[in-house]
Amino acid sequence: MKKSALHTILIALGAIVVLGGGVAVSVFSQDAAPQEAAPPEPQEVICFESRKGASEITQHEIQPGLLNVKCSPTTGAALWYGDPYEGTVPMGKMPLLESIPDDKAVVRPRSEKLNLLAMCGTACHNNTLPLASRVPPTLPKNNRPVPIPTMEGMLPEIANLQHGRGRIWCLDCHHTTKRNMLVDHFGDPISFDQPQLLCGKCHGDKLRDWRDGIHGKRIGEFASTGKKRWFVCTECHNPHDVQNGDRNRGFTQLQPELPPQLSHGMKDANYEKLHPIPH
Repeated sequence: MKKSALHTILIALGAIVVLGGGVAVSVFSQDAAPQEAAPPEPQEVICFESRKGASEITQHEIQPGLLNVKCSPTTGAALWYGDPYEGTVPMGKMPLLESIPDDKAVVRPRSEKLNLLAMCGTACHNNTLPLASRVPPTLPKNNRPVPIPTMEGMLPEIANLQHGRGRIWCLDCHHTTKRNMLVDHFGDPISFDQPQLLCGKCHGDKLRDWRDGIHGKRIGEFASTGKKRWFVCTECHNPHDVQNGDRNRGFTQLQPELPPQLSHGMKDANYEKLHPIPH
């Protein structure tokens, strides 16, 4: 066989790789099946319930074939819940709502999401450091906000605080020494999971409407004695930037969507009256 013909056959069967000054020939069978690409890992689906970044829920299965939440493909908002009480805790006692049993009014705790709270409450503002080491060492002599670059870096919206139109400052809402707590009119601490007790200091009419079910959001059983998840103020409103949205009232409006359509062959949605998860 001629040298040129042998060279052509080798090229057809494999590949020639030049290694240093030598030649290595790798031969591959033309009948070998190509390797299948690994299937892509499913992406985590997170949809928001009332305000992006504040009230969000991660989609997962709570039973085979049953998702905990269905998200809108258009806005990313929660449309339907497989279990509206997942991850909730008792709301705690509220004035004029003491008659509601603890297991009938629940909220999803938010303090566990606020990662800065633990650092604020222990690193700088735990009130246990020697006076010379405290940050800040003393409180301001007046209630005028003082620019703090560290705080503005963590929460950029407080650089131009849009709440109260310049008439309130940080320590009207945050506890003086327990920075992982809010504060009431008497100086007593309020949990971040009960911000309605703080907001009611100034917005008594809104607190009344929220308490009576006129203002805000609830999901669950709509019977008067049924179990409900209550959404607290800061799940819908950003307390540091309330002049937001077209109406300057604390919301960035969303375009309403058409109601979900029934699956083919279904005449009604009576199946939704039967909760798949016992409570």
